[in-house]
Amino acid sequence: MADAWHPQTFLAHGMNGQDLPTPHGAPVRLKVARQLGYKSVKYLSHMTVVDAVKNVGKGLGGANPEDGYSWYAGI
Repeated sequence: MADAWHPQTFLAHGMNGQDLPTPHGAPVRLKVARQLGYKSVKYLSHMTVVDAVKNVGKGLGGANPEDGYSWYAGI
């Protein structure tokens, strides 16, 4: 939740005064500036907010940690 509420975390739906284009993650792109680029999702199909990652996927928080990356790659 600390990353979700951080002022540098945002959902972008537009770019340069127009709708967000598909190559940039349309219709909405999530940006979590406090995490490394590979952790910033490009395309959202749905979003679920949870208070713990133990029930997400294999309990590691998502696909990246299940593939061997750290669950949190904070800067």
